[in-house]
Amino acid sequence: MTRVVVVGGGIGGLACAIRLRAAGHEVRVVERNDELGGKVAVRSRGGFSFDTGPSLVTLPHLYDECFATVGTSLAAEVDLQRLDPQFRYRWADGATLEVGDEPGATEAAFERFSPGAGAQWRAFARRAERIWGISERTFFAGPMTNPLALLRRMRSPSDLLGIDAGPTLARRARRTFTDPRLAQWAGRYATYSGSSPFRAPATLGCIVHVESRFGAWYPMCGLGALRDAFVRVADRAGAELATGAEVVAIRSSGDRVTGVELADGDVLAADVVVANVDAEHLYRDLLADPAQLARAYRAGRSTSGFVVLAGVRGATPGLAHHNVWFGPDEATEFRQLTDEERFPDAPTVYGCVSSVTDPSQALPGHENWFLLTNAPARPDRTPAGYEAVVLEQLARHGVDLRDRLVFSEVIDPGELERRYRSPGGAIYGTSSNGRRAAFARPANRGPRRGLYLVGGSSHPGGGLPLVTLSARIVASMVEADRW
Repeated sequence: MTRVVVVGGGIGGLACAIRLRAAGHEVRVVERNDELGGKVAVRSRGGFSFDTGPSLVTLPHLYDECFATVGTSLAAEVDLQRLDPQFRYRWADGATLEVGDEPGATEAAFERFSPGAGAQWRAFARRAERIWGISERTFFAGPMTNPLALLRRMRSPSDLLGIDAGPTLARRARRTFTDPRLAQWAGRYATYSGSSPFRAPATLGCIVHVESRFGAWYPMCGLGALRDAFVRVADRAGAELATGAEVVAIRSSGDRVTGVELADGDVLAADVVVANVDAEHLYRDLLADPAQLARAYRAGRSTSGFVVLAGVRGATPGLAHHNVWFGPDEATEFRQLTDEERFPDAPTVYGCVSSVTDPSQALPGHENWFLLTNAPARPDRTPAGYEAVVLEQLARHGVDLRDRLVFSEVIDPGELERRYRSPGGAIYGTSSNGRRAAFARPANRGPRRGLYLVGGSSHPGGGLPLVTLSARIVASMVEADRW
């Protein structure tokens, strides 16, 4: 029986632990914080609950597939509600676009928003479907060690064109939509991986198909319910789960790992170490490998985020579960964010108010507001009083919460960096900026025999679905190596 230590109890680490236990390995998960789940976290205060990480579930079949390896299912563990509408978008000129759960309704909504946009959305969605189909059997099908690994999984040269990696997402959006507001709407999908639409490839447009085809879901009682399900399933499968256990070094002998050293001096012997930590932290602090550390920077860090959690009195008219209030100038916003590495003056505000769907998340007659703006992964540049900028931006859109606040709290890039050992507070690990970003990410196989990387900073990238795919890839690699 192979002895496996998983360093870090985020969703990627837990999913990998479940799969490795299903394969019969001895698995121990060690997490430095006092709770498992990584960035899927919950904060409660005075009758309000907030998901402080992801706010929706996409591609639920990936979690179901993971749970099925140990004889359970997502439906048996979590009460998922499919959201309709999925999102409500608003622009500074007062225009509103509601994206529903059914493609025909979405096409009609685009047509009402801007004449001719219905057909343009359909064309964009068809391209997205093709990208997703190719990506599933190539990019997501296994480790990505070099471009040849991708080419070997392609059926024909047309697949290279089909993934639409040539233009940026912003350029593809401008070519598709005549209304610049809808080009801005499409560009937002780059932010799902902490990237810029002006730098990330149009490949990221596949997310439009993912949401349209597979839906946007909410676990009743919040994303913490999904986290708890992963913990529960891993525990029942027989994985040993330890919190408050900080790994300070990964030990090796010659070309292979031998275990991990904890902050209290204990050493856990292992044949396999799965690092569910940021690759920069791994190669700077835990393994001290300067060459690998230099490679970890090639893809660049994803953006961070500035979060306002607010308990709000009363009911807000026209509010959806997920809302986006776009900034007035997309080009300026992303230039400030990525080129100048500073907080945007007039940011786009992403708002999740889960009490719209789940009244248990707020006091009766109140709302729980999670407000997120993109921020550079530079905690040293967090401006004082940026919460006021966020609330003022909402007020410009006609949603003024300032006189209705019961309380508010802020989570800034510095807190994200400290809590999750994410350099700069990068939410998604590595970015998707640039055509070669997919090949620049740290590999799933580490530089020592028996060392593997899972999670947002390694292939295939950040976000709940991708780290769950990452776990599938790593578990398959461990099995193939026949320990």
